[in-house]
Amino acid sequence: MSTSRNGIIAGGNWIVDAVKIIDVWPQEDTLANIFSTAKGSGGSPFNILVDLALLGAKFPLSGSGLVGEDDNGRWILDFCTKHGIECSHIRKTTEAPTSFTDVMTVKDTGRRTFFHARGANALLDAPHFDFSATTARIFHLGYLLLLDKLDAPSAKHGTVAAEVLAKAQDAGLKTSVDCVSEDSDRFPKVVLPALKYVDYCIMNEFECGRCTGRRVRKNDRIDPIHIRGAMQLLLDAGVRERVVVHYPEGGCALGRDGSWAEHHSVKLPPGYVKGAAGAGDAFAAGVLFGWHEGVPVSEQLRYGVCAAAANLSEETCTGGLMPLDDCLKLGKRFGFRG
Repeated sequence: MSTSRNGIIAGGNWIVDAVKIIDVWPQEDTLANIFSTAKGSGGSPFNILVDLALLGAKFPLSGSGLVGEDDNGRWILDFCTKHGIECSHIRKTTEAPTSFTDVMTVKDTGRRTFFHARGANALLDAPHFDFSATTARIFHLGYLLLLDKLDAPSAKHGTVAAEVLAKAQDAGLKTSVDCVSEDSDRFPKVVLPALKYVDYCIMNEFECGRCTGRRVRKNDRIDPIHIRGAMQLLLDAGVRERVVVHYPEGGCALGRDGSWAEHHSVKLPPGYVKGAAGAGDAFAAGVLFGWHEGVPVSEQLRYGVCAAAANLSEETCTGGLMPLDDCLKLGKRFGFRG
């Protein structure tokens, strides 16, 4: 990657998470007990930029998006400022409140369920993005499938998100995207058109399967043949450099040149996991960190799985992140699965 540019811009969903740790996931009309609550960052750009700051990124970090003119919006901007994230391109609106999500996390399993209010994110549109003056190296956009205006059709590019990504590439940036794990059949219509303007496509195995119509698990295990085939379909859809897929057992990457890399996740001890919210964004942050710094793909994956492991130690999306060297020590301390 060219070194004449420096920094990462992340745009898309800006969300305030209200995380609640509960004892069980209840049936309808029954009760669950809340053990604790916490307020934290949510959404791909917010989580990833905070993660990068906590990992110790020395390059510039900048956000782009839309929040409400309200307390949650001000909280997001203050949180960014605290972590050294430039936020002049996070616009404010009085037309909708800042997006928020109630995250219900079962204490014993770490499994989480999301109750989401789209808010201002639903109004985010192509004119809100301006790359004319930036010298950043990478623009990351997420989450596709959770941005109403950007998910809409575009006559020239397929979707408005594709239009934004094309504009970023025309301005000299590399691009990456992530999706939300929506249980729908919209993936091919919304995600695939954007991939023509994407250098790095980062997603989990569920999203990979939904985009391609391929089952990537067999007998509750990642099937190496099927997942590689699905990733090749994403490359065939237009991804320019690399497809990266993560899953509980680890992560893998397939390059347009046919290069393949994989890395197992950290073998965490019983009781370590406090919550899984934000683990995918932490993985993505680790990969983006390594990509920006030009480390080998296998190291990008190691950064990703170790950042995800750190994330799992806390209930909020970014509370467990720490300097990259400390995250990598988790792998040395506990070892890797497989």
